[in-house]
Parts: sequence; C-alpha cells; structure tokens
Amino acid sequence: MDLKIEVTEPAPRPALAIRTRTPVSAISSAMGQAFGKVYQYMLEVGAKPGDCAVAVYYNMDMNDLDVDMGFVLAEPAPGREDIHALEIPGGKQVTCMYQGPYDQMEAVYTAITEWMAANGSTPTGHAYEFYYNDPSQVPPSELLTMIMFPIQG
Repeated sequence: MDLKIEVTEPAPRPALAIRTRTPVSAISSAMGQAFGKVYQYMLEVGAKPGDCAVAVYYNMDMNDLDVDMGFVLAEPAPGREDIHALEIPGGKQVTCMYQGPYDQMEAVYTAITEWMAANGSTPTGHAYEFYYNDPSQVPPSELLTMIMFPIQG
C-alpha cells in the first residue's frame, strides 16, 4: 500500500453533524441515516455544503464507537435538535489521502500511527475522516478518504 502521509496546516472549517454511538459492524447504516438527516436539514436551512462528508471519532472502541457524522460546510450554519454545529480544527495536522475500500483502512491507521511515532508527532485530538465520494456511486476501489489527526504544533 503506497501512502502519502504528511503534515498540513489547514484553516478551521465549519460542519454540521449528528453524534451517535454505534458498533463498527453497524457504522454504514448509522452513517447513511446521519448523512441523510443532516443533508436534508442543510437543504431546509440553505446551508452551503463544503467539499465532503466528515466523521469525527472520539474513541476507537469497535464495539461502541462515539462518532460525529455529517458534512463540512462552506460557511457556518446553526444546528437544530440532534444536529449540531461543530468546527473542524485548523493548525498542524497529520493527513493521509487513502483510495480504496473502507474495510482496509485499519492498515492506513497503523501506518499513520507508526509515521507519527517515527517523526515525533503527538496527536492532540480526535481522528477525522473526510469522505470525498459516495460508496453508492463508485466501486470500493475508488473510494477517497482523507484521515486526519491534529498534532502538537
């Protein structure tokens, strides 16, 4: 697997998301429901979409993931009920753009973790995944996912 892992410094970005808990075995269904609900809300309030969907992983317990699921926005928008506004942090980040099936991303996380250890990068926040295309529209081999970890600057 040929991966380009690098340090970037993006600006903060707004997003709308739903936070939920789910086992990894049900994450596709949970994401489908959350993305559908957030997207419908975005249409209702005229929120301007950014370039991708996003998931924020607050833990890595595969039996009980604590995760925000939603969309990056072009500009901030208010939340409502279980849909909330959040800010994706700016500053130093370790990022890796991965092309391929979601079920093979564990190896990408391992490579990023090893790269951070070898390069003296200490993560300071949660894991972020940005989804640039839709698994219902492209084959698994063409899925584009950016994985991001904020690091000490």
